[in-house]
Amino acid sequence: MRFVASLRDYGFAALIDHPLDMQRVRRIYSEWQTCFRDGGAEAYAMDPERQDGYFSTERAEHAKGFNDRDFKEYFQYYTWGRCPDGLRQDLADHFQQALDVASSLLSWVERYAPEDVVARFSESLPAMIAGSQQSMLRVLHYPPVPEGRSVLRAAPHEDINLLTLLPASDGPGLEILQRNGEWLTVPNRENQVLINIGDMLQEASGGYFPSTTHQVSPPSGDDIRKGRMSLPLFLHPRPEVVLSERYTAGSYLSERLGELGVVS
Repeated sequence: MRFVASLRDYGFAALIDHPLDMQRVRRIYSEWQTCFRDGGAEAYAMDPERQDGYFSTERAEHAKGFNDRDFKEYFQYYTWGRCPDGLRQDLADHFQQALDVASSLLSWVERYAPEDVVARFSESLPAMIAGSQQSMLRVLHYPPVPEGRSVLRAAPHEDINLLTLLPASDGPGLEILQRNGEWLTVPNRENQVLINIGDMLQEASGGYFPSTTHQVSPPSGDDIRKGRMSLPLFLHPRPEVVLSERYTAGSYLSERLGELGVVS
């Protein structure tokens, strides 16, 4: 299957024919851009223990191996977490729809992976996320870059989780690192959904599925005066799920959050 082959070769795949409501995604971008601009998210400042709520540019994560924080602000939505009442319904509806799609995609990954790779999984991939309270939707805003300032919107990094679903952003910038060491600019087609492998699936598959390094490049030209919205869904297993002899999902997440400077 070409979808799974692309994940194997690149760590990324793109879907054009999918059931996600992209009109709702664009509405989320518009309404949350206003929320960030007007300071409405600040009343929901990030909870250091629960990790839900608003991360300002001063509290944003930094990529592993980098000291400077990414130049971004974001709101982390969990089904059990805090959210402005007027903005919750669209997030909840998108979260559930994307979760259903993701479960099907994980079934595809398992169905078309080699038998020896599947034998490594402690349970089926869809079962790993069933009932998980850790899967998270991030409403992500990269602000316009201040004049004369050099920033990293998102430094080179890999995702922590099993699988990430990323509907089309409202602007370009995503790049993935190819095996030859060159950066590949990902086309930002209006209705596409990108899927990429996270570190946890790389760990669980013994490296068969690669968690590919990617970044959001600094804007240039007229784009430097524009912000950028993005809406990744990060699929996380339940904490007790065994990924490998070295890690459970919970122990892996704790280690990586420390490396990102989100928790001490």
